[in-house]
Amino acid sequence: MKLSDFNYNLPKELIAQYPSETRGDDRLLVVKRDENSFEEKAFADIVGYFKKGDLLILNNTKVIPARLFGKRKTGGKVEIFIVDKTKSPIEALVRPSGRIKEGESVLLDSGDEARVGGRTDIGRLVEFGKPIDEILKRCGHIPLPPYISRPDEPEDQKRYQTIYAACEGATASPTAGLHFTEGIIEKLRKKGVQIAYITLHVSYGTFAPVKEETVEKHKMHSEFYHILKEDVIIINEARNKTARIFACGTTSLRALETCADEFVNFIPQAYNYGGMEFKGFDGFTRLFIYPGYKFRVVNALITNFHLPKSTLLLLTSAFAAKGLLFKAYEYAIKKKFRFFSYGDAMLVL
Repeated sequence: MKLSDFNYNLPKELIAQYPSETRGDDRLLVVKRDENSFEEKAFADIVGYFKKGDLLILNNTKVIPARLFGKRKTGGKVEIFIVDKTKSPIEALVRPSGRIKEGESVLLDSGDEARVGGRTDIGRLVEFGKPIDEILKRCGHIPLPPYISRPDEPEDQKRYQTIYAACEGATASPTAGLHFTEGIIEKLRKKGVQIAYITLHVSYGTFAPVKEETVEKHKMHSEFYHILKEDVIIINEARNKTARIFACGTTSLRALETCADEFVNFIPQAYNYGGMEFKGFDGFTRLFIYPGYKFRVVNALITNFHLPKSTLLLLTSAFAAKGLLFKAYEYAIKKKFRFFSYGDAMLVL
């Protein structure tokens, strides 16, 4: 499968630089696979596509202020983007990486020191003089993606975070969830829609560029996920009742599909055998989904519009069927939908 087959031309002016003035005040393109069709709606209309008994899965990861700025002794500017703060030394993307020697110190804007170490598969190892959480709290910036060509602003601290964000650890937002408001969620609950949560800490693995022209050769960077016991039970019951499961975001979908075997074989009583308490599913996923993948858990997908030749576009092409999806993208471009993280949404039924 060729990566070049998943390219498309997008006018730069359609890349959303700011969120909508009011959260949830976005457009929605509804893609119906069984009818091979799509239609334009407002995001608030999404409630009408749910039925009583459906299950909505939300990713409750919380974005950390993962971007740090500083200077070399020469005065040159440096950016350190935390990829994984759980490692020791910490893994980060450092710019300009090629000019910074191993062992070189960088003075951060907070006055703290960071020592840049050796290279990893995706970045550099960095040691900090103080606990990283303390440094991020003092001088960390919201990690807006590079296609948003402006510095982060105070409003991004709220708008680049979902309203249900709870578990810190993401270095990028699960952006499909940015459209949801308390009002929309309340309407879904009143309609009889169940809501469960997963945690997948969105990181470099989700947005890393595909460098192989042969799609199948691409290797995903691992990302941590956790599904609590109570949510596993809700999801399992929905599957047993053959209820429709809506994944909000490609991250939710990947976590659920990663656990497909566990859900198929899930017997609650077995996990409590011998006095062992079942606490849920967790681990690291490197699941790479592209056309040809057989979905086992998710029935519907809420997502944003994705970059050309990205793993996210490949995943959505697998779920919606590439031909239909690209027709929908052509329509969205013609109708001037707003693209990427702060852009409009898509519902694939």
